[in-house]
Amino acid sequence: MKFHFLCLFVLSAFSAYAQDPGDDFFAQWKVHDIRFEFHQTGFWDSLKQNYTLDVYMQADVMIDGKSYHNSGVKFKGNSSYNNASNKKPFRIDLAEYVDGQSHDDLKKIVLNNGFKDPSFLREKMMLDFLYNHGIAGPRCGFARLYINGEYRGLYTVVEDVNKTFLEDRYGNKDGNLFKGDPRGTLVYKGSSPSLYSSDYELKTNEKENDWSDLIRFVDALNRIPSAQLKDSLATYMNTDSWLDYWAAHNIFVNLDSYIGSGHNYFIYHNTDSDQFDWISWDVNEAFGNFQMGQSLTNLKNLAIGYIPTPTTQRPVMNRLWGESYWKQALADRICALLPDFSNEKLNARIDSLANLIRQDVYADTYKTYSNAQFEQNLSQDLNITVPGSPAGGMVAGIKSFINDRRTSLTGQLKAFGCVSTDQEAVSGTGVQKLYPSLLRSGCLYITGIDIDKDIRIEIFNATGAAIHAVLVQKTTDLISLSIDPQVPPGYYVVNCIGGKGSKSFSFVKE
Repeated sequence: MKFHFLCLFVLSAFSAYAQDPGDDFFAQWKVHDIRFEFHQTGFWDSLKQNYTLDVYMQADVMIDGKSYHNSGVKFKGNSSYNNASNKKPFRIDLAEYVDGQSHDDLKKIVLNNGFKDPSFLREKMMLDFLYNHGIAGPRCGFARLYINGEYRGLYTVVEDVNKTFLEDRYGNKDGNLFKGDPRGTLVYKGSSPSLYSSDYELKTNEKENDWSDLIRFVDALNRIPSAQLKDSLATYMNTDSWLDYWAAHNIFVNLDSYIGSGHNYFIYHNTDSDQFDWISWDVNEAFGNFQMGQSLTNLKNLAIGYIPTPTTQRPVMNRLWGESYWKQALADRICALLPDFSNEKLNARIDSLANLIRQDVYADTYKTYSNAQFEQNLSQDLNITVPGSPAGGMVAGIKSFINDRRTSLTGQLKAFGCVSTDQEAVSGTGVQKLYPSLLRSGCLYITGIDIDKDIRIEIFNATGAAIHAVLVQKTTDLISLSIDPQVPPGYYVVNCIGGKGSKSFSFVKE
């Protein structure tokens, strides 16, 4: 067949849009530079002491060449802090001692050390997936950390879940934000707040210290009769946000979360909807790296209805999975996400991210694993000692996990009527596909679009900001998009919208 090209030139100039906190910082396709300068003698020992006291230590912080004097820095984490390495995770509060001080309107950011991740990509891959699918969670990037001039390694830099985050995602910030930690099972224990204070942390409105909304929610969750659950639960909880959370963490087998260990999550009492919304947190053990005594083979084949035992200790999962309506709803949500969880969709992004960080990984003498293990774990399962797991064990390769997990889920979902989980859906004129998925220069090509004669093409960057939109008249089987070399490197989503439907693709520009 002879193709005629419809060439559309995508300009590098971004469309006008409201800049939200962190949009510039997290959209940049780069490894950031973050520098701490401590002026105290014996600052490392002081940081350790402050970790026990949970207080910030003063330091001058520089982010990508911009200085922020008298900022707050402290160690964070549990197992990630207590590992034997001197590569510790950090929390930064630029406004702890200087009111209003921020970087790209972000006052707080987190630096995670990836102590159980030879690939350095687990947290980045899952958080990007969540963000690109509208599932609540922080954004993530990479940073080189220097302490008093010494390179201390490559870190993932993660957006903090705080009032700035809430205002950006929900348009309000006045509700109660609870963190489920260390045992936020959502089991009802009684009406007294003192029964919950050791299992949850109230992160906003601390002075008011009103836990009544959480207790009402937990009481209802555990006590609503099964026959009323479908209609009544939404009075207290955004069930869509829960299904998103449940589906995503099951796909990625991120068991260091509510669906496994029962912590590492937030719920926010949204004052607009008067419902609790679910927010993901601390996903650095995604891709089956938090094993809960299971083999890697079992983790890759984790049932979509998996509930840790005793099942009564996870009432959200236990009660909903017991009802056919919610079983199907979870399966439908996984089915909707699965087309984008594939090697064809994600391998190019894995390769591009590895290229971005490789030099800094190799230079990191504080990392837990070797350069060879970094390279191998991008695609291969490794049998290596895992910090915090004395018996050692298998660490899933990123690409191999995606392949095996997708195969398992595709088989499981057939029982729920989900059979269209292939990335490339056949429709009308042929296979729908965007290529190349990893663009260095030149054109993108879209084939097989049969959604209408008039098609609106929209391109968004990783923050969701539109950089291009045009209405075209489709007259051929192939659309060509010429990408300006000045379009910044990064991850992009292309939406093709017509009267008959829509189709989304993604690509990475290097």
